[in-house]
Amino acid sequence: METEIGKRLVRGIKDPGNPESQESIAKAMELTKAYASSGSATHFSTVTKLFYDLFEMFETGRDPRTK
Repeated sequence: METEIGKRLVRGIKDPGNPESQESIAKAMELTKAYASSGSATHFSTVTKLFYDLFEMFETGRDPRTK
C-alpha cells in the first residue's frame, strides 16, 4: 500500500492538470506549511514525513499512525 501512495503522490506532482490527487496534495501542503512555520519542527525530516502522512490520510481516509 505504501508504494501505491508514493506513486499517487508522484503522479499528482508530475501532472498538476490531473485533478485525481490535487485536493489531497493541497490539503497536506497547507497543513504542513502551518506546522513548519509554527516553529514546532525541529528537523526537516519531520516536515517531509508529516506531508507524506497527511497526503496518505487524505487519499485513503485512514490514519497513517495505525501502521
